[in-house]
Amino acid sequence: MAYHRFHKLDTRIVRIFNTYGPRMRLNDGRALPEFLNASLRGLPLPIHGDGSQTRSFCYVSDLVDGLARLLDSSEHNPVNIGNPSEVSVLDIAHEVLKLTGSRSTLEFRPMTPDDPKVRRPDITRARTLLGWEPRIDRREGLLKTIEYFRKIVGGPSA
Repeated sequence: MAYHRFHKLDTRIVRIFNTYGPRMRLNDGRALPEFLNASLRGLPLPIHGDGSQTRSFCYVSDLVDGLARLLDSSEHNPVNIGNPSEVSVLDIAHEVLKLTGSRSTLEFRPMTPDDPKVRRPDITRARTLLGWEPRIDRREGLLKTIEYFRKIVGGPSA
């Protein structure tokens, strides 16, 4: 924003929230790849804290669509691009187990100090200014992501 104001540059600012999909790194430290990797290998899924903290997951093609729309706009103020559909970490772990067909267990670990309790974007500006909102529901996106992870690590068929 400083460059836009001071240098009169044509800028776009996007706040990207949790994004997932094929080609995620297996060991990037985020909950979803950890859950997918562990479930397909038959390892315990690591739950930090009690699992009540929430996340929202935006499928990668929806993110790309939002970014393209923002780039094509003349908006210079920040715009949130993410999926406002919120789910607890514990619920997403159970969903991953069900969709992968895994018999893995859950392993509760201490909460990481900087882990936010709630992670849900307000996408009102994206809807209003860009006519954008996510289209891929979590189940559909997870199935596509699981297919990719299964090619890399193997694991039980659903």
